[in-house]
Amino acid sequence: MTIDVSAERVIPLPPEQVAEYAMDWRHDADWTQGIRTAELTREAEAGGFGVGAEVTRTAYFLGRRIDYVLRVASYDFPRLLDMVSVAGPMPMHVTYGFDPHPDGTLARIRVRGGDGGFYRLAAPLMARQVRTNIGKDLRDLERRLTGAAE
Repeated sequence: MTIDVSAERVIPLPPEQVAEYAMDWRHDADWTQGIRTAELTREAEAGGFGVGAEVTRTAYFLGRRIDYVLRVASYDFPRLLDMVSVAGPMPMHVTYGFDPHPDGTLARIRVRGGDGGFYRLAAPLMARQVRTNIGKDLRDLERRLTGAAE
Protein backbone atom coordinates (compact mmCIF):
# COMPACT_ATOMS: atom_id res chain seq x y z
CA MET A 1 0.00 0.00 0.00
CA THR A 2 1.26 3.46 -0.82
CA ILE A 3 0.39 6.69 0.93
CA ASP A 4 -1.06 9.67 -0.93
CA VAL A 5 -2.41 12.36 1.38
CA SER A 6 -2.90 16.08 1.08
CA ALA A 7 -4.12 19.07 3.03
CA GLU A 8 -4.89 22.66 2.12
CA ARG A 9 -5.57 25.90 3.94
CA VAL A 10 -6.25 29.48 2.97
CA ILE A 11 -3.68 31.78 4.56
CA PRO A 12 -4.60 35.49 4.56
CA LEU A 13 -1.31 36.69 3.03
CA PRO A 14 0.01 36.98 -0.55
CA PRO A 15 1.55 33.82 -2.09
CA GLU A 16 5.01 35.43 -2.31
CA GLN A 17 5.07 36.03 1.44
CA VAL A 18 3.84 32.52 2.31
CA ALA A 19 6.18 30.82 -0.17
CA GLU A 20 9.21 32.88 0.88
CA TYR A 21 8.95 31.39 4.36
CA ALA A 22 7.62 27.90 3.58
CA MET A 23 10.00 27.16 0.71
CA ASP A 24 13.07 28.11 2.77
CA TRP A 25 14.58 24.92 4.22
CA ARG A 26 15.98 26.95 7.15
CA HIS A 27 12.40 27.21 8.49
CA ASP A 28 11.47 23.51 8.10
CA ALA A 29 11.87 22.68 11.81
CA ASP A 30 9.83 25.75 12.82
CA TRP A 31 6.56 24.76 11.17
CA THR A 32 6.80 21.15 9.97
CA GLN A 33 5.63 18.43 12.38
CA GLY A 34 8.33 16.15 13.68
CA ILE A 35 11.28 17.78 11.90
CA ARG A 36 14.09 18.48 14.33
CA THR A 37 16.78 19.57 11.90
CA ALA A 38 17.10 20.47 8.22
CA GLU A 39 20.34 21.21 6.42
CA LEU A 40 21.16 22.12 2.83
CA THR A 41 23.62 19.35 2.00
CA ARG A 42 23.89 19.97 -1.74
CA GLU A 43 23.37 23.20 -3.64
CA ALA A 44 21.61 23.46 -6.98
CA GLU A 45 23.89 23.51 -10.04
CA ALA A 46 23.48 27.27 -10.27
CA GLY A 47 24.22 27.54 -6.54
CA GLY A 48 21.90 28.00 -3.58
CA PHE A 49 18.46 26.44 -3.42
CA GLY A 50 16.65 25.25 -6.54
CA VAL A 51 16.31 22.22 -8.81
CA GLY A 52 18.92 19.62 -7.83
CA ALA A 53 19.52 21.00 -4.33
CA GLU A 54 19.28 18.48 -1.50
CA VAL A 55 18.04 19.00 2.04
CA THR A 56 18.83 16.45 4.75
CA ARG A 57 16.15 16.27 7.44
CA THR A 58 16.02 14.49 10.77
CA ALA A 59 12.48 13.85 11.95
CA TYR A 60 10.57 11.75 14.43
CA PHE A 61 7.49 9.90 13.21
CA LEU A 62 5.50 7.25 15.07
CA GLY A 63 8.20 7.28 17.75
CA ARG A 64 11.01 6.52 15.32
CA ARG A 65 13.90 8.70 14.22
CA ILE A 66 13.95 9.13 10.47
CA ASP A 67 16.88 10.60 8.57
CA TYR A 68 16.18 11.33 4.93
CA VAL A 69 17.36 13.46 2.02
CA LEU A 70 14.96 15.32 -0.27
CA ARG A 71 16.12 16.49 -3.70
CA VAL A 72 14.35 19.42 -5.33
CA ALA A 73 12.73 18.09 -8.51
CA SER A 74 10.81 21.26 -9.40
CA TYR A 75 11.06 24.80 -8.08
CA ASP A 76 8.82 27.56 -9.38
CA PHE A 77 8.81 30.36 -6.80
CA PRO A 78 6.30 31.30 -5.40
CA ARG A 79 4.00 28.66 -6.84
CA LEU A 80 5.57 25.22 -6.42
CA LEU A 81 8.24 23.25 -4.57
CA ASP A 82 8.39 19.55 -5.45
CA MET A 83 10.87 17.24 -3.72
CA VAL A 84 11.64 13.52 -3.90
CA SER A 85 13.58 11.42 -1.42
CA VAL A 86 16.96 10.17 -2.56
CA ALA A 87 17.94 8.61 0.77
CA GLY A 88 15.83 7.40 3.66
CA PRO A 89 13.70 4.54 4.94
CA MET A 90 11.13 4.69 2.14
CA PRO A 91 10.44 6.44 -1.16
CA MET A 92 8.76 9.80 -0.54
CA HIS A 93 7.49 12.68 -2.69
CA VAL A 94 6.56 16.00 -1.04
CA THR A 95 4.87 18.84 -2.93
CA TYR A 96 4.13 22.33 -1.62
CA GLY A 97 1.81 24.55 -3.65
CA PHE A 98 0.90 28.20 -3.13
CA ASP A 99 -1.77 29.72 -5.35
CA PRO A 100 -3.52 33.09 -5.27
CA HIS A 101 -6.90 32.99 -3.52
CA PRO A 102 -9.44 35.82 -3.03
CA ASP A 103 -8.62 35.69 0.70
CA GLY A 104 -4.84 35.38 0.31
CA THR A 105 -3.04 32.14 -0.55
CA LEU A 106 -4.35 28.62 -1.04
CA ALA A 107 -1.50 26.63 0.53
CA ARG A 108 -1.33 22.91 -0.19
CA ILE A 109 0.90 20.05 0.91
CA ARG A 110 0.81 16.61 -0.71
CA VAL A 111 2.84 13.66 0.56
CA ARG A 112 3.19 10.42 -1.34
CA GLY A 113 5.18 7.51 -0.01
CA GLY A 114 6.08 4.03 -1.07
CA ASP A 115 6.27 0.73 0.69
CA GLY A 116 9.22 -0.03 2.85
CA GLY A 117 9.69 -2.46 5.76
CA PHE A 118 8.05 -1.22 8.96
CA TYR A 119 6.26 1.49 7.02
CA ARG A 120 4.46 -1.02 4.78
CA LEU A 121 2.96 -2.66 7.86
CA ALA A 122 2.00 0.68 9.34
CA ALA A 123 0.64 2.24 6.11
CA PRO A 124 -2.98 2.78 7.26
CA LEU A 125 -1.84 4.37 10.53
CA MET A 126 0.82 6.35 8.69
CA ALA A 127 -1.66 7.77 6.20
CA ARG A 128 -3.88 9.06 9.03
CA GLN A 129 -0.92 10.46 10.95
CA VAL A 130 0.60 12.14 7.88
CA ARG A 131 -2.77 13.72 7.03
CA THR A 132 -3.07 15.03 10.60
CA ASN A 133 0.52 16.29 10.60
CA ILE A 134 0.32 18.18 7.31
CA GLY A 135 -2.94 19.79 8.43
CA LYS A 136 -1.09 20.96 11.56
CA ASP A 137 1.84 22.09 9.40
CA LEU A 138 -0.41 24.44 7.46
CA ARG A 139 -2.02 25.72 10.66
CA ASP A 140 1.41 26.33 12.18
CA LEU A 141 2.61 28.00 8.98
CA GLU A 142 -0.30 30.44 9.17
CA ARG A 143 0.33 31.10 12.87
CA ARG A 144 4.02 31.81 12.27
CA LEU A 145 3.30 34.20 9.43
CA THR A 146 0.32 36.05 10.87
CA GLY A 147 0.96 35.82 14.61
CA ALA A 148 -2.58 34.48 14.95
CA ALA A 149 -3.61 32.01 17.63
CA GLU A 150 -6.50 29.62 17.20
